Amino acid sequence: MSVKQLERSPATEIFKTDEIRVEGRDKVSGQAKYTADVRRPNCLWAAFATSPFAHAKIVRIDTAAAKAVPGVRAVLTGADIGDVRHGRMICDWSVLAYEKVVYIGDRVAAIAAETREAAQEAARLIEVEYEELPTLLDPLRALEPDAPVIHPNVESYAFGSKVRPVRRHPNQQGGNVVRKGTDVELDAIFARAYRVFEHTYSTPRQHCGYIEPKSTLVWIDDDGTIHVVSPNKSPFKMREFMATLSGTPSSKIVVESTFIGGDFGGKGLTMDEFPCYFLARATGRPVRSVATYVDELQSGTVRHPAHLTLRTAVDRDGTFLAHHSHVTFNGGAYGGGKPGNLLTPGQIGYSTVGYRIPNVRLDIDVVYTNTTPGAHMRAPSDVQIFWAWEQHVEEIAHALGIDSIALRLRNVVDEGDRAITDESMYKPAGRAVLQTLARELAKQGPPPAGAGRGVSLVCRHTGGGKTSIKAWVKPSGAVDVIVGAPDQGSGGFTVVRRIMAGILGIAPEKIAVRRGNTNEAAKDPGTGASRVTHIVGQAAIVTANAIVDELASRTGTAFENGAFIDTHGMRLSFEAVAAQACAQEPLAVEGAYDGSHEGDHPADYTFSCYALDVAVDTETGAFEIVDTLFITDVGQIINPVGHQGQIDGGFIYGLGGATMEEMPEDESGKITTLSLGEYKLPTINDLPPPFRTIHVPAEGQGPYGAKMAGELSNSGVAPALMNAIHNAVGVRLNEFPITSERIFNALQSRRSNDDRSFA
Repeated sequence: MSVKQLERSPATEIFKTDEIRVEGRDKVSGQAKYTADVRRPNCLWAAFATSPFAHAKIVRIDTAAAKAVPGVRAVLTGADIGDVRHGRMICDWSVLAYEKVVYIGDRVAAIAAETREAAQEAARLIEVEYEELPTLLDPLRALEPDAPVIHPNVESYAFGSKVRPVRRHPNQQGGNVVRKGTDVELDAIFARAYRVFEHTYSTPRQHCGYIEPKSTLVWIDDDGTIHVVSPNKSPFKMREFMATLSGTPSSKIVVESTFIGGDFGGKGLTMDEFPCYFLARATGRPVRSVATYVDELQSGTVRHPAHLTLRTAVDRDGTFLAHHSHVTFNGGAYGGGKPGNLLTPGQIGYSTVGYRIPNVRLDIDVVYTNTTPGAHMRAPSDVQIFWAWEQHVEEIAHALGIDSIALRLRNVVDEGDRAITDESMYKPAGRAVLQTLARELAKQGPPPAGAGRGVSLVCRHTGGGKTSIKAWVKPSGAVDVIVGAPDQGSGGFTVVRRIMAGILGIAPEKIAVRRGNTNEAAKDPGTGASRVTHIVGQAAIVTANAIVDELASRTGTAFENGAFIDTHGMRLSFEAVAAQACAQEPLAVEGAYDGSHEGDHPADYTFSCYALDVAVDTETGAFEIVDTLFITDVGQIINPVGHQGQIDGGFIYGLGGATMEEMPEDESGKITTLSLGEYKLPTINDLPPPFRTIHVPAEGQGPYGAKMAGELSNSGVAPALMNAIHNAVGVRLNEFPITSERIFNALQSRRSNDDRSFA
């Protein structure tokens, strides 16, 4: 991955002003078309019959009553299509359950009918005889030697990499072991350390919370071309999956990404395309599916629940000497929602904790259970890991009598250090972020009476990958741009337009950016991993420079200081040069960029920290955030309003996850929050007062030094909030969401213990 900034810096004044989103007017006016808005003539509706049991053999399926429903055109089961499975890395996820079901909500039949109502009625009439099998809901129980095996044929499932994760138990879905130093050194350091601290935490299952449920539309042309309309944010990956599943060459598959009504990680995997393909093949007609929120919450992909034990050795001044973590993720019934070959949440299953520790062992297990499958959700693994780490650090600071910010400063990585996960970091700015936090809090003074102050420090890696952009210059000077990365709501199209406008020296409105389907656009890895500004932004620079070079070559001009100069030294406008160069035909160019992480090349890591002041009512456990300060290191900001919107939205997202969002299941494995009435999401009424954001200058490897913002601000909210509550009233929770009831119970428990001690 090159860190060299490409030549021809733009007039960076353009980056200092706010710009409304490229697609903003379409969205707020209702003109934007989402997948559910797309229509095809003669289209059928799909519905699915699902399992009421978490683990059971399928003895018999009777579809006669379903087929008799007026308007039903096809009813398919696993027996009809065979043992067909899909997944982003491991193909373990049944399109339709074959021989057995492995979680409540597993699909056992797919129906296509003239109306949605007919399809749903037919789904209700599917009769299935089951033979129940032992159910595993607890991942720790699933790893015991006598645990029943959920996927006995897992080694036979197709896998997208030559290297599979090493499994120490048949129910292990994936995992990883990360080491710095040796186990012998680690044990010796723990044995002679001044103090050793060990704490255990847990995190819940959560839904991504997008407003648009997953949906799809599939049809097959007379020549065999498969068309897929989908909110999947990785359309080229979807094309690959469909090609593998259908046996159709990818050149005969067209995936169209529509507007995406929220993603937050959840639309890297969308499932309905595959059964809809089989229904379209069976009927010869287009087939559409639009999920309900019951479908989403019972059968959709979720954040992995986790059980985390952290153990750290320190010396007398609080320097971290050694660390051992053991993290068990509940992977759910299928691992197909994860794209990495380790089958862990995130790339290695453990977030980049930005502390300098010379000897480390991280044991990460992801376990099959008979529960809703886990997949990626905004900042995968960060939310779980930092919830534990930033409380663990706080507890160490309290026990040693050291200021918590001072302890973090003592141990934060500097340039040349390696992260706890042994990654090399490009110009880490964690120390500058913490120093800024300390200065701001010193000026601010202590929290109000009755409130506590809590802090957290988090670090997030910027993703890489290869991408290209296509552009056409018209004689009028207008520029059309097609990108392959869908804009899932983060403002990526606007970033592309501003970068290119700055280089070309034209108004942003002269550049029209749109997504292209997989036949139109150049290949792209998809939107995710906070990589869009980095790799798509750099590709925009390459593309704009190629336009300048070609226009100058065709017209015999030179491009100097942001303007075209003719042979007489006269400045020419972009429009004048375009009119001359493109008189016969538009100029077409393609710019590519490879931001893949190769070897041990240092990658970008963005640091951020929160300071929350929180007031707690000791009689009820109710709490209120009274002040929020957010500090982050940031490079070049391309669109200020968009950048701040990512930070603000991340805070709200983190606040919802910290205080209200969880998806518990009952003893049968059924999710008990099957509507947005039960599964709580934050609304405008839940927001605390506006919070302050302070940017610390830093240099990234994105366009003109830009860094990521998409997954920057949500993972630090929960630990900062819990640390503040502890500092206010002296109780701590090892699980979230943090609710007034749980705080009240903790206060009551402490009072009972105090009474017993007094007695």
